[in-house]
Amino acid sequence: MRSILIILFFTLIAVSAKSQKWQQGSFTDIKGNKVNGLINNNPSGKGPIKDEGFIEFRDNEKSSPYKLSASDLKSFLVGRDSFVVAHAPHNETWTKQELDFVKVELDEETKLYVAVVGTVTGAERGIGVHPTGGVGYGTGGYGGGASAGVAINLGGGGSRQGKVQATYYFGPNTAQMNQLTPNNFADVMSDIMGDEPEVVDKIRSGQFNLGNIQKLIAYFKTVKASHSGSPDQ
Repeated sequence: MRSILIILFFTLIAVSAKSQKWQQGSFTDIKGNKVNGLINNNPSGKGPIKDEGFIEFRDNEKSSPYKLSASDLKSFLVGRDSFVVAHAPHNETWTKQELDFVKVELDEETKLYVAVVGTVTGAERGIGVHPTGGVGYGTGGYGGGASAGVAINLGGGGSRQGKVQATYYFGPNTAQMNQLTPNNFADVMSDIMGDEPEVVDKIRSGQFNLGNIQKLIAYFKTVKASHSGSPDQ
């Protein structure tokens, strides 16, 4: 009886993992065409084009999946998460892929992006950040260098769930994005969240920093939603 329960337990885990791999979403190609379907945003194996990130897409559960390289796309959506195609900023190199996807954390006038650093649990790809002429910092390691990795929960289901090391970027678009560091955190986040003075006051008073940025993002969204009267996005 016990052995049967164990088998059922692991079967349920396998089924759950398989269902999380494919999520409802859509992609927009380089011509601006939007296509709805199922997306696996952390596929294993090699992509269609060397040195480019890629996703897998299928029209429905019964159709065969196919791979889409980053250069084929402008962006894609998975659930409530939005990802856009990006090159590494001018002062960095990405060791995994020269062209990859970054998640849009805040879609304000100055946007906040986040990129996974290194290998994601259950996936083979991730953006390794090497700053030019700077020093890379590991999880929770802060200082005056160009790179400051921090452990966060990206959410969104699938293999991206759980805490991973990530790097944040800011800018009006991916072509002009720069890395968010402990040194510029207060100024940058105050600018991004400038429409909510009470949030800015907490940033300026030191209640938030790069180490608890996800709490700041959640707080900002809550305050913004309370003023707009719309549900928290």
